[in-house]
Amino acid sequence: MNIVVCIKQVPETSKVRIHPETHTLIREGVQSIVNPFDLYALEEGVRLKEAYGGTVRVITMGPPQADTALREAISVGADEAFLVTDRAFAGADSWVTAYTLSAAIREMGPTDLILCGKQAIDGDTAQVGPALAEHLGIPFVAFVRKIREVSSEELTVERMFEDGVEVVRMPLPGLLTVVKDINEPRLPSLKGKMRARKAEITSLDREKLKVEDRFLGLDGSPTRVIHIFSPDLKRSGVKWKEDPEEMAGKLVRGLKEQGII
Repeated sequence: MNIVVCIKQVPETSKVRIHPETHTLIREGVQSIVNPFDLYALEEGVRLKEAYGGTVRVITMGPPQADTALREAISVGADEAFLVTDRAFAGADSWVTAYTLSAAIREMGPTDLILCGKQAIDGDTAQVGPALAEHLGIPFVAFVRKIREVSSEELTVERMFEDGVEVVRMPLPGLLTVVKDINEPRLPSLKGKMRARKAEITSLDREKLKVEDRFLGLDGSPTRVIHIFSPDLKRSGVKWKEDPEEMAGKLVRGLKEQGII
């Protein structure tokens, strides 16, 4: 099985600065980590490889220093790593990011399964995985908590909802976004760390991917952040200190007056 795992390098702290003009994150001077949800996707990819054979290729889009995230992925079992990097890609929204990643995955060759974390902790949109599947024209299932059955043609998975679980059969090739309930990520071994240190990272830039200008970076993004602000926390309500039975009566009368009951 040819598996591709998409990961993202994100700021470790929530105390990040916002560029005053582009309204994008200023990442300089902020320590970065692999997006925690992506670690579960990576672990699941490695487990599938161990159970059914094949390869795990990991890909990320970001600045050159994002290769540290790729090496971390290699240290826990990924076989190859690809870095999608070019100044022209900077500022891309989720739609353009997914488009660029789709071009990179096509360049990487045949793929049976793509795995993503459910969302990135810096943007929290949960859009890139599903959008990537749409760009590639393949089926996807989001919020997967368990892979039940695997064959060369399809997967049977459990998709998590707030009030239950749905069992879904998905044909391959396809894409899954996973939640943290799916597994427990492993720690890198000493052998894995040594292999990661020597691993060759394949870089994919604008020229190699032939990304069209109209789908490029910030200028090609259909969504823009216009204004960033912290909402005012306004609390309203009524405080009662009477007897519980008297308070209950007042509450019921108030709800009736407002037509709620």
